[in-house]
Amino acid sequence: MRMAQICGLGLVAALSSASVSAPASAQVLFAQDPLQDEDAAEVTAPPVFESQEVVQEDPRIPAVQSWSLANARALAAVIADIGTEGLEPADYRPDLLLEEIARGESEALNQRASGAFTWLVEDLRDGRTPMDSRRQWFVVDPDADLIPTGDLMTQVLASGDIASITQTLAPVHADYATLRDALAETPESDAEKRKMIRANMDRWRWLPRDLGGQYLLTNVPEYQLRLMVNGQIIRTYRTIVGKPGRTATPQLAETVEGVVFNPTWTVPQSIVVGEGLGNRVLNNPGWARANGYRATRGANGFITVVQQPGAGNSLGQMKLDMPNPHAIFLHDTPARNLFDSDNRARSHGCIRVERALELAMTVAILGGGASRDEAVAVSQSGDYTRVPVERTMPVYITYFTYGVDVDGNLREFEDLYSRDAPVLAALDAPRVGNRASVSAEEVVPIEAPGA
Repeated sequence: MRMAQICGLGLVAALSSASVSAPASAQVLFAQDPLQDEDAAEVTAPPVFESQEVVQEDPRIPAVQSWSLANARALAAVIADIGTEGLEPADYRPDLLLEEIARGESEALNQRASGAFTWLVEDLRDGRTPMDSRRQWFVVDPDADLIPTGDLMTQVLASGDIASITQTLAPVHADYATLRDALAETPESDAEKRKMIRANMDRWRWLPRDLGGQYLLTNVPEYQLRLMVNGQIIRTYRTIVGKPGRTATPQLAETVEGVVFNPTWTVPQSIVVGEGLGNRVLNNPGWARANGYRATRGANGFITVVQQPGAGNSLGQMKLDMPNPHAIFLHDTPARNLFDSDNRARSHGCIRVERALELAMTVAILGGGASRDEAVAVSQSGDYTRVPVERTMPVYITYFTYGVDVDGNLREFEDLYSRDAPVLAALDAPRVGNRASVSAEEVVPIEAPGA
């Protein structure tokens, strides 16, 4: 306890003067392609918008705009060089665009260039991988609303700076830049490595471009959590994540709304009934008291079991309150020896964090929910206490299998949940339009935080 207080308060002191900007937020609505291209080419082409009226039937779709030859040539140059961002130039059919450029300015050129620009923006901003290839990906990305395709097209056509779209849309996180540099340094002959780099560059595009001034980011396969402030790693924490299978940890972007010190745990019915815990607690009061369980049986026979705060509580001494339909959160654990294991995919889906009390006090203080003295007193009280925060903090639960580790080294991480294969397959397949903007996968609430 004493070390956690010292580390936590020292961290807060180091951050007390940091300037933190709030993350942008918006509801997401991705642009979709209203028409299928009728070109008979083997590779799917970007949409050719047949008329402005058709396009404007759906306000999410950017209207056809007028392209000068100079702007169209600049777009063709951007497409030719887009491989540096891990995308495939052929997806945007530069051959068809160049054919229209050769014919001169026309409505056909406007349609072809507007369609190619739309697909290029979508892939740079939102990711090339279609949603059905993103396994257990439930992050809502606001970038399509924050940087609408039509507005961006109008802007760059007016300025003539078509090349600026790459800088405008590419992820700003330093780890993305490291992957981009690694791609440039990897020879074409090493196709497998290049595909891994490209897949993980794309995963950065699935996230909001602006992650916020301060946030928590955990990479599940790395078993690590980062506390980030103004783009810098301030602290790292080892984690324990979900076991492969139905209890694999999903990928989320949620918000910490409060910190719970000395939490209780309401045991899910799958354990109360399915594993017989309810009857065991009722029939063995001594064992129940020793393990902190209290049970009540309703008139209808329904048994409720709640584990009280204490050293043996399955949530340990804290949890970060981040409401979400998956019932995923970050919490402590009494089994802290497991953090020394190499394989830390052991939980029922929630993420256990080492030095959790340090993290809890830091988030409470940075969020304006408690002073230093209050955080210490609450943590030591032994009583259930929820501390709401005034300045909420985003939490990103990600899944990168190739990237920069907490020590700054670029390396590969184990694909714990076999989520690479569909992403790699999607990169090999022709680019598709009319893509979903949210996952259609089932939301499975995680029930049991314990081992």
